[in-house]
Amino acid sequence: MQYRRIGRSGLRLSELSLGSWVTYHNQVDSVAAREMMAAAFDAGVNFFDNAEAYAVGQSEVVMGEAIKALKWPRLNYVVSTKFFWGLDREGNSINRKDTLNRKYLSQAIDGSLQRMGLDFIDLVYCHRSDPHTPIEETVWAMSDMISRGKALYWGTSEWSADEIRAAWTIAERHHLHKPIVEQPQYHLFYRKRVEQEYKRLYEDIGLGLTTWSPLASGLLTGKYRNGVPPDSRGARHDMGFLVKGLTDAAKNAAVTQLELIATELGCSLNQLAIAWAAHNPRVSSVITGASNLSQLQSNLGAVKVIAQLTPDVMARIEQISSPLAS
Repeated sequence: MQYRRIGRSGLRLSELSLGSWVTYHNQVDSVAAREMMAAAFDAGVNFFDNAEAYAVGQSEVVMGEAIKALKWPRLNYVVSTKFFWGLDREGNSINRKDTLNRKYLSQAIDGSLQRMGLDFIDLVYCHRSDPHTPIEETVWAMSDMISRGKALYWGTSEWSADEIRAAWTIAERHHLHKPIVEQPQYHLFYRKRVEQEYKRLYEDIGLGLTTWSPLASGLLTGKYRNGVPPDSRGARHDMGFLVKGLTDAAKNAAVTQLELIATELGCSLNQLAIAWAAHNPRVSSVITGASNLSQLQSNLGAVKVIAQLTPDVMARIEQISSPLAS
């Protein structure tokens, strides 16, 4: 496992990390989480990603219980969470959901700290941008969160390049803590934001990346070539919005071609896809997910594949995937 700095910060993350979206609480309890986090840690993973909205706060509870049981030294791991959607989805208070105003953020961090049983969160993201709150208010609130010792670094997730630059410029102007990282979706079929939209930001402001969905929600495992398996993510009632993309005929045909390359390299299709995302030097860490130990171990095997992605192999992957990429 190699370790990479987040942008220009001194914080170093494992090139592959472990996230909890969909799985923790819904499929993975604290015992299974402890087992998988321990296995990931033993393999060199030091970054564990979460969010307030995952399983309506329960994902943080599961991860917090696992961390407490593992008794790792606090310096040895990095934990993140994200704020925007809030926990009270049916509540009447407009200041409790879909916002990044100071009132919500100042209380959201306290809730996450309590659920995770931590004194501080290493990395806090603004989970989406908020068109109804001035960016300046959000930047001040996030900077104050760090100044109060409740978080160490902050960043954004799925913000536009213009929004990220605006936040960074405000922080620079007022000598506040700047956003250091963006967490976008990034995989073989979804690339333009990372490779084109953010291109100027890497050099101009030193933006780092922790990317999610390297397997395109399972499309790049090959499991959807014959429809939606009943035990898959696409079959979940709350994941129905994914089905159209997962069953796309052209993309599944490309997946079959990519599998031939994986076979030549002696790896699985999922390992090839994860290694491809990690091959990008702008990516600080690729966030992987798993619902069981064998799945986790398979995904982490991608570490050995990164070095096999020679210019010739990358060109072949590009020829297959780029015509279908957005």
